[in-house]
Amino acid sequence: MGEGSLMKLALHQMDILPGRGEANRRKILQAISSLDADLHILPELAESGYARSRLQFEEHCEEFSSLEIYQEFVEHRNTALIMGLPLKEGYALYNAAVLLRPKEEAVFYRKIHLFDREKNCFDPGHLPPEVHEHRGMKLGMMICFDWVFPEMARSLALQGADLIAHPANLVMPGLCQTSMKTRALENAVFVATANRIGREEFPDGSKLCFTGESQVLSPRGERLLRLSAGDEGSELVNIDPREARDKMITAGNHLMEDRRPELYRLEGQ
Repeated sequence: MGEGSLMKLALHQMDILPGRGEANRRKILQAISSLDADLHILPELAESGYARSRLQFEEHCEEFSSLEIYQEFVEHRNTALIMGLPLKEGYALYNAAVLLRPKEEAVFYRKIHLFDREKNCFDPGHLPPEVHEHRGMKLGMMICFDWVFPEMARSLALQGADLIAHPANLVMPGLCQTSMKTRALENAVFVATANRIGREEFPDGSKLCFTGESQVLSPRGERLLRLSAGDEGSELVNIDPREARDKMITAGNHLMEDRRPELYRLEGQ
């Protein structure tokens, strides 16, 4: 970890080239090699680009998506890496995020809430999100459209997450970035959204424009880092995990202990 109890967090914002896995891999390796960090966070589907067809994603998994080169990087640089990627397991295909750490097995989160055309390409995740540890910091992962569902961030916070890493391919300007301030504040956790820029055009004539503005938010909802809407970039910010462990709102109010979950449930739901 960085000096004292600080963790050096590197956020990477990229223009991902659709279907060009090798070129995207070179770009990723160049970006993560440029900064000395304790943890690097990259966008959703960082090697492959966005939703085209299930078959193309399956082919990407077979041709490009070996994690060995990234594992070698984290071992060599003594760091950790979170990035989005398609994940094939048997007949299932997931929009996933992976956490790589030195001398540890890869840990995957499979996206639970699929957005729009993703439903034609991926299977929804079937496992609840979990928290994992890196150098004393507890990390949770969610992906892009998961931001709409407050239960996601809350479930990670209840498991003790200090930081929620959020790889994304956001297309609705400002909505997620604004809402994630609430997710950070209502759970008293750090939130790091790594978004992409650029656009993708599809055979049916439709296109998606990605909104950038990757950001890191404090447990009090303060913006610690924000990248531009239209440029690639990699930046560092120091965060102190202890700030996310202080759940006191006032001298008499504890964010988690004051919850009344027995009253939140609706009959039959």
